Amino acid sequence: MTDLERRYSRLVRWFYPAAYHRERGTEIVGTYLELAGPDQRRPAVADIADLAAGGFREHVRAAGATALVPGLRLAGALAMITLAAIAAAGVVAEVADPRAGWHARAIGPYSMINIAVWVSWLLAVAVHAITPGRRTRLALAAALSVTAAVVPLADYRPPLYMLVPQAVLGLVALAAGRQPRLIRAAPALAAAATITYMGSLLWHGDPWDPVWFYISAADEFLPLTAITLLLTTLLLATALATRGDLRGGWTLLALITPIGLLVLHPLTAVITSTAANVPNPTWSSMAAVAIALTLLPLLLLALAAPFRRRPATPRPTCPTCGGHLPEADHRP
Repeated sequence: MTDLERRYSRLVRWFYPAAYHRERGTEIVGTYLELAGPDQRRPAVADIADLAAGGFREHVRAAGATALVPGLRLAGALAMITLAAIAAAGVVAEVADPRAGWHARAIGPYSMINIAVWVSWLLAVAVHAITPGRRTRLALAAALSVTAAVVPLADYRPPLYMLVPQAVLGLVALAAGRQPRLIRAAPALAAAATITYMGSLLWHGDPWDPVWFYISAADEFLPLTAITLLLTTLLLATALATRGDLRGGWTLLALITPIGLLVLHPLTAVITSTAANVPNPTWSSMAAVAIALTLLPLLLLALAAPFRRRPATPRPTCPTCGGHLPEADHRP
């Protein structure tokens, strides 16, 4: 066995379910070896990505994916509601003058950058409420593009611990598809409720500045949003499971990463203070935790695969009459 063949075989073992690897592993490795160049020593990056995607599909099939698509649609609807609330909070924080209730402050160029990010998400919510489907996906893609475009601006845009979970929620929201009109209206209602609540805080003299809002969001607003999303998902999953509907499990699996990213700052602080006695998380430690949260659904899926429901062994039939034989007649 060559080094290249050994490396491809190792990747197949890593990514694919054990049963699938035993049955088709040699065939898969042989296919990649046939396509490899004469001087190739290591698997190409594209091949690794292709193997990872194929392994993910097989793990999904092994776990029983009949409720996958409905579960993803439900996850998309919940993600849309959550990102609407976050975007609405960002808009209020940027435009509301803390000294004069709803009177607009003088908006500088950097505030306009922040407002553009949050407004792009609210526009996607509005499009979803009016015309779901392809136009909603285009609006979400535009909001994702705006969010990605402001990342290099460093000190002049919202912090990454808000932008990253917002972007991941946007990716999950792409799966929402066509929903009933009442469900499509829920994100807009969540945005309106958030604006009303934050406006009431301003009206009663609880001032803030955008900078302080973003700082406090890491340990207050975002964790509260994550807890609300988690509890809602768990309640829905439990209610659906009582009726034999398993889509709630797929919904929870799809939302684990964005829920974790919403509590990235306090979660990393807990991990680093426990493991290394460092109470304030660094960017590198938060990046490591974010990567772990991204890989968590794949790990849970791989762990769930061995416990999937296996089909029952069919009872032998009588070769003469075709009827099922009694249990006592086909003991091993």
